[in-house]
Amino acid sequence: MEVSSLHPIKLYKVALLIVLLAGLLWVYHTFDPSEHAFFLPCPFHHLTGFLCPGCGSQRAIHHLLHGHIAAAFSLNPLLVLSLPLLMYGIYNKVYNYLFSTERRISLFYNKIFLYIYIGCVLFFWIFRNISE
Repeated sequence: MEVSSLHPIKLYKVALLIVLLAGLLWVYHTFDPSEHAFFLPCPFHHLTGFLCPGCGSQRAIHHLLHGHIAAAFSLNPLLVLSLPLLMYGIYNKVYNYLFSTERRISLFYNKIFLYIYIGCVLFFWIFRNISE
């Protein structure tokens, strides 16, 4: 499908999304979440003292944007390993939105994959709290 046949409003919305995402990435690249108080703390960790599966993600994103993959992995390995799946899923959603298609990623709709992924998240959540 040609880009010229796309609806202009859809292109503007995707362009706005890209600009907002670029701005957010600039903030995470420029400011270290461990040194600035304007980043949101984890409410689960604040209330319980335990780490949730997402704890460390903001600092990990900061390190990834600086090319420090090992440091990011040490902060939140689940995020680092899930990022390619997340990026591909977002790409697919934007593609379907722009071109009005229903292209699906069969892996994401496979029950076995979902159970394994949820199991990995739960295992990670428990393991990171008992190992500290």
